[in-house]
Parts: sequence; C-alpha cells; structure tokens
Amino acid sequence: MQIPLLGLVDGNNFYASCERVFDPRVRGKPVIVLSNNDGCAIARSQEAKALGVRMGQPIHEVPNDIRKQCVIRSANFALYGDMSGRIVEVLRDLFPRVEVYSIDESFVSFEGVRDPIDLATEARRRILQWTGIPCCVGIGATKTLAKAGNKMAKGTPQGVVHVERAMLDAFSVEDVWGVGRKLTARLGAEGILTAGDLARADSETLRARYGVVLARTQMELNGQACADLEEVEPQRQELVVSRSFGREVTSLEDLSQAVATFAIRACEKLRARSLKANGVWLWLNTNPFKPGQPQYHPSRAFNLIRPTSDTREVLFVAQGLLKAMHKQGYAYKKAGVGLLDLVDSDVVQGDLFSPQDAPRASKSMEVMDSINQRFGRGTLGMASSGWKAKPAWGMRQENLSPAYTQRWDQLMRVR
Repeated sequence: MQIPLLGLVDGNNFYASCERVFDPRVRGKPVIVLSNNDGCAIARSQEAKALGVRMGQPIHEVPNDIRKQCVIRSANFALYGDMSGRIVEVLRDLFPRVEVYSIDESFVSFEGVRDPIDLATEARRRILQWTGIPCCVGIGATKTLAKAGNKMAKGTPQGVVHVERAMLDAFSVEDVWGVGRKLTARLGAEGILTAGDLARADSETLRARYGVVLARTQMELNGQACADLEEVEPQRQELVVSRSFGREVTSLEDLSQAVATFAIRACEKLRARSLKANGVWLWLNTNPFKPGQPQYHPSRAFNLIRPTSDTREVLFVAQGLLKAMHKQGYAYKKAGVGLLDLVDSDVVQGDLFSPQDAPRASKSMEVMDSINQRFGRGTLGMASSGWKAKPAWGMRQENLSPAYTQRWDQLMRVR
C-alpha cells in the first residue's frame, strides 16, 4: 500500500505580500513589516532581504540610507489573519485533508490524488488569482520532507518541488526542520553537513548523542512518517493574551483598561473554541531594558469556583488581582491575562453553594459575540476597557495600513 504524500503550502514573505495585495504602489519595492510597537523586522520582501535587512533586526539599527529605500509598515495582524483564512478556504476546496500549521503555512494531504504536482500547481495558481498571495509548495512522504521541499521550491520558477532522496545531498542540514544553528555546529563537527548526511547517519549513535527528537527527524528524512496531519487543533491547557504598551503606564486607571481589554479578548478566543476556564492568571512587567528604573514583575493566579467563559466573571477576577498587585511608583511596560485549566464548554462541574445562572450568562455572551462578528469587533464592548476611547497604553503603530477587509469605512474605493 502506497503511503499518501504530504505537502506544505507556504505564503511567500506572507506579511509583506499581504501589504502589497491592496496597495499596488509598493509592489516591486523593498517592504519591511515591523513587530508590535514598531520594534523589529518580522517580515521582509525579497527586495528588502537583498538590501541586507535581517529577520528580527530592530528598525533603528537599519542604516538610514537603507531605511529611506524601504516601505515600512506596522504589523496589521487582523488583515494577515483574514488573508490566511481565505487561503485555507481555497486549500480545503482542493485537498482532502488540511492542517493549518501557522498563519502562513498549511500541511495538505494528496491522498487519492493521481498527479500531486498538477494539483499543487493548480493550488498556487488559484491562491494567487483569488487572494493575490504568491505561494510555494513542497511535496514529500513526511512533514519534514514536505518542509524541505517548500524551501527548495522558493528558488524555482514553478514554485513546486517533490522531494526525492538524491536532493537531500544538496540541502544544508541547517535548513532541515527542527535543526537549529547550535545543533548544526555540533553536527558539522561530526561531518554531518547536509540533510543526506543526516539521513544516512547511524541511528543509534544519533539517538544517544542528540535525543529522540533528532532521531525522529532522521526517520522522517528517510520517508518514515512520525506525525500525521492534525486537522483539529489539540485542546489547549491555557490561553494567554498579552501586549507591550506603546508607552510606559503609571496610573492604575490606564493599567486597568489594558487588563480589561486583554481579558475581554481572551474570553472571545475561549468561546470561539467552545472552552471554559477554571482559573485566571495576571502578570505585570516594568521595562527590563531600563535597569536604572525601579523594577517590579508581579504575577498572581486565582482558581474559579466553577469553569466559565463569561467575560464579566473573568473581568471581575482580573481587576481584583490587579488591585492586589499594583504598586505606585512603577512604570509598567507590559501586562498579560491568562486563562488556565481549560475544559470543554459542555463539561461543567456544579457547586452546591454557588449560584447557577450559566444559561443566561451564556446567552448574553453569544449575543455579544454574534453582534461583534457581524458588525466588527468592538461594536459592543465593556466600559471597563475604555472601549471606544483611544487608550493611553495603546501600541505604537505609526505605519499601519488600512483594515481593507474588516472595516466598512476602510474599504478600497474605485474611482
């Protein structure tokens, strides 16, 4: 019985490509997308890479003459997430099974497909035509081989590569999925320089020296699948929403609004996954990069009487934790809210001494979510988050592109 092939579909320079879809003026120009608060480069177009801009490089370290040549954009994750969803819809229409691995990568199965190259080529064509995002596809018997094929495909005009064993001898071991820079140095000292070398290495010695993870990587390079597609996201044990502030926050009121905003977003994500939380975790951080300032990094958690996804209950606990942790005289740079010990929403352990109004609370949250999904996030909100007001702690996003696909007032106009 022939093992079905797997593929990895990856959007090329995904964030930068999303910025180009709706703004033709930046096509062909060096594009840099920055992290939260406009800090570091998290995506670069090929033109920006050619100018020497490194992944993760702080934007202030990019030479001024290089910066002037580049189009610099603040991260627009709402846009990128929407474009990612559109690509996944195309893949689900073409392939029998799809695993969404990250915002720009999806594994697909070629089970029952007669000509994998032809289908992969059609997927690239359709995604480019329907979304404007260029993609490459790697094909192999395992996820590791498909990942390697995708890397190889980026240097080809057709953008699709079906990995064969002979190709591994020209593929650097550093580019193998799961082999980092430090491990590459150790392997290189033993003469293992390519993926082919790693595939041929003595398996017992490899396991003894480097552990089971690299041993599994070797098996996958030899065509033995160690992981199948995960079409359903594994249930999380915790869910976290955190942000660095655009500027340091000192007042309890501003900090309270930030914590409320994070708690509300965490609960939205919780309900979207049909989960409930048994605990709430809150932490605050001052700026560790300013050691001359007073430092304070408190963290507290609270166990709930019963699991909940009700924003109001989580807000009540989070604000109580904040009041207990907050101290005057500190400039806070980051905060986060975590929801702990998650369970399915239909798994409810009752409590004899606590009121049970879960159906009513659940209905009110459903109404809020449905209105926000239909008319846009923030149509309905909680007053404690400051809601429609521009927050003093908001992220720095000086080069943010419009919400082309999420807000009516920012849709493109054809004249």
